[in-house]
Amino acid sequence: ISAISIPGPPGPPGPPGTDGHSSGVSLSYDTMTATARRQAEGTLVYLVDQTDFYIRVRDGFRQIQPQPAPVPQNPVYSDTRYPVTPQRRPRPPETPSHQHTSGPSIHLVALNAPQGGNMRGIRGADFLCFNQARAIGLKGTFRAFLSSKLQDLYSIVRKSDRDRMPIVNLKDEVLFDSWEAIFSDSEGRVKDNVPIYSFDGKDIFTDGPDKMIWHGSTSRGHGQVDNYCETWRIGERGQLLQQRTSSCHSSYAVLCIENSYIGQFKR
Repeated sequence: ISAISIPGPPGPPGPPGTDGHSSGVSLSYDTMTATARRQAEGTLVYLVDQTDFYIRVRDGFRQIQPQPAPVPQNPVYSDTRYPVTPQRRPRPPETPSHQHTSGPSIHLVALNAPQGGNMRGIRGADFLCFNQARAIGLKGTFRAFLSSKLQDLYSIVRKSDRDRMPIVNLKDEVLFDSWEAIFSDSEGRVKDNVPIYSFDGKDIFTDGPDKMIWHGSTSRGHGQVDNYCETWRIGERGQLLQQRTSSCHSSYAVLCIENSYIGQFKR
């Protein structure tokens, strides 16, 4: 705050002011100094040419330095009348993990719906097997139980697992003693009274409209690809590798085989 002293002789008296009240005026600096004695003590003066404020005091004018009010950096407003529950992101649903109950084995499971003979080729069938297995927590690599121009059915399972791992259904019940046993002279005869389940848990031989299975193979697991789709072979309940032919337009079950055993520590 700075003070200004006003020298000089007294001027003529000004008009009387209102008792007990101060007022504010807008003046230039020169006018303020010239009319100082007319301004009542406590008068607030705004200098229009300097954009400053002065107040009339007993011995002159004193400049007022306005101080800006502090602004909070991060204002927080709270109202305890309405408690707020913090929002939490919902956890994604956990995919169940299948646990083997009968020791090391390889799963043979059917797709949830019958497929036409074309089925977008062997890669399309493999993709369906992979996705439906993942959806129920089976972490192994599942391939379609089919021969085609690209593969022989027999070669799908890893060589080291073909003669030592039992083939089991979704409930870990033994269907075949080994992968090799499927391709013996029995045309893939399943053990008596052991069902094959789809990934959604249905017995495909009792719940499905047809009791047939696409395989496209000889009884030894090699492909029949002379005319591709029209030479698909089909099996039926109890014998997976029967040598009957069927049209592409028919819809039958498609099986999916786990191509190797994956230990529990990897699941």
